Amino acid sequence: MWPYLLVFVASILVDLLPFIGPPAWTVMVLLQVHYGLNIWWVLVAGVIGSTVGRYTLSKYMPWLSDRYIKADKNADLKFIGDKLSRKSWQIQLFVLVYTLTPMSSTPIFTAAGMARIPSIRIIPAFFVGKFVSDMVMVMAGDYVVQNSRSIFEGLLTWQSFFTILPGLLIIAAPLFIDWRILLEEKKFRLNFHIWK
Repeated sequence: MWPYLLVFVASILVDLLPFIGPPAWTVMVLLQVHYGLNIWWVLVAGVIGSTVGRYTLSKYMPWLSDRYIKADKNADLKFIGDKLSRKSWQIQLFVLVYTLTPMSSTPIFTAAGMARIPSIRIIPAFFVGKFVSDMVMVMAGDYVVQNSRSIFEGLLTWQSFFTILPGLLIIAAPLFIDWRILLEEKKFRLNFHIWK
């Protein structure tokens, strides 16, 4: 029983990070393989842990944002958060589709927390998408471990490096786009002077 608790706690800790770190499914796979755990219970414990971690991340991001981001940029992020909060089903659909991809969900919760979007608007869709995508990744990870010698030959390529770029762009967009100018005046402007 305690290894499943370890999966839960490790998933929380990994998903508390406000920057892109190791995905929770890697922790799930490592613990599942190491302890010979049931994949379905690993998924339940891990996805619930990830959800708690991401919820907590979105709750402390406003504090980090207030502390390290200029006041006018914080006002800009809150403005976009207020605009997005009115479109609940669209946010949930975006989060669901995004979490079905193998990309990190850190940018979504970092941006949502900084923009002060209520967590209830994104947590249900995150949980569903995260369960499906982690199921695929944990099962694939289990398969890879069982067949590691034949699979790892030629796995790391320069193309795999470029899978990180979309996540970095999603983090950069809420930070460096002047959303108030974009939404009110329909003009695109970047502002890189956001730090205190």
